[in-house]
Amino acid sequence: MRDIGKGGIVTLRVLLHNDKTAPLSRALTRAFPDADVTTCNSYEDLPVALRQSKPDVVYTVRFAGSEGYPREALFGADGPRWVSNGGAGTDHFGVWDAERITVTNAAGVAADMMSEYIMGAFLHFSLDLPGLLRDQQDRIWRARTVSPLRGRVLVIAGMGQTGQALAARAKAFGMQVYGTRARPAPMENTDAVIAPEALPELLSRADYIAVCTPLTKATHGLLGQREFDAVKRGAVLANVSRGGVVDEAALQRALMDGRLAGAALDVFATEPLPADHPFWRMPSVIVSPHCSSVYEGWEAASFEMFLENLRRWVEGKPLCNVVDPGKGY
Repeated sequence: MRDIGKGGIVTLRVLLHNDKTAPLSRALTRAFPDADVTTCNSYEDLPVALRQSKPDVVYTVRFAGSEGYPREALFGADGPRWVSNGGAGTDHFGVWDAERITVTNAAGVAADMMSEYIMGAFLHFSLDLPGLLRDQQDRIWRARTVSPLRGRVLVIAGMGQTGQALAARAKAFGMQVYGTRARPAPMENTDAVIAPEALPELLSRADYIAVCTPLTKATHGLLGQREFDAVKRGAVLANVSRGGVVDEAALQRALMDGRLAGAALDVFATEPLPADHPFWRMPSVIVSPHCSSVYEGWEAASFEMFLENLRRWVEGKPLCNVVDPGKGY
């Protein structure tokens, strides 16, 4: 229950929007037995669910991609006062009125997993795992060398929680770590952090590149032809942010002309990636289905973050992970 002043009490109304809401509903009811809980398991049904339940709070997950996501209903007249996004990225929300609706996200819930995905991708290329597997399949005993990560230069575009988790792991491997941030400042496990405008200069020295920045107006097309022209030949890129941060046509050219030795791509401008896209057929590319943040238990961890924030909201305390619609994070 939530005190609204002068002894007045109103029921806490929460709408859970996900394709699997049953376990979330049980957890919410255990934590807030008096809450009025509504569930919605599709994009199509959300407008009606909002209109009928009139929730104070909506916990929502982008469970079927951005296309068709009911953004207009969520932020319309029947929308709540607080939208809690179960993931980190909020680009599918567009721009909202922060005076009317508060938006929070689950930034950090998958930072460790995403950083492990990136390090695994780098090792995939540094150890030439595809070549080893081909030789094994053909029963060829071939003299080989492998390439160490120690001493190599890693450039991280975006030093949020994922970037910071990656920096710690990269330093454990003995890598040189440089990052970009909108407001540069010294950060743990980095050799330097600079403004995104200086990214081409860093890329000219990079052996490995990790794209971890959220998709915003400022980061859309952050890595385009100019940046790939500056890349040190033979570099490897991993993108776990959003497809729109990287110009895919420029990336494809950099891979085809050998400027990039490889790329691990977990996000794309169009998802699912169309079956006729060239990335599917390029041996130097790892294609994964936007899964670098999906690990066993991530939904429970995300929802626990929400429940803790809901406790703060009920008690009138400031919410954690509030997203600035102007910045997108």
